[in-house]
Amino acid sequence: MALTFYWYPNCGTCKNAKKWLDENNIDYSSVHIVKETPSEKELLDLIEKSELPAKKFFNTSGKKYRELNMKDKIKDASTEEMAKLLSTDGMLIKRPIVTDGQNVTVGFKEEIFEENWK
Repeated sequence: MALTFYWYPNCGTCKNAKKWLDENNIDYSSVHIVKETPSEKELLDLIEKSELPAKKFFNTSGKKYRELNMKDKIKDASTEEMAKLLSTDGMLIKRPIVTDGQNVTVGFKEEIFEENWK
């Protein structure tokens, strides 16, 4: 089954992840995370399958995150509230997100990609 690769083409980390997928001949379909921001329901599904806390899905180093003061907004937010916030703007989402429908990785670390996608 092909992977779904949520990415932002101007993101250096995403470019590195894409290069790794291409070099390892891994089949994937790419989704522009800003033009096609995942819905609240899709995000809840990704969060659940990743087994990571919802806070890990926020792009904490992003300009939008700081501008919107997300740190305070998500401090006591539920997973559902965080998914709703994330679904409003793809620039708030940490990227890339890769999934095969069962497993989910967030961000790019070569060893994690090796473990999950090879």
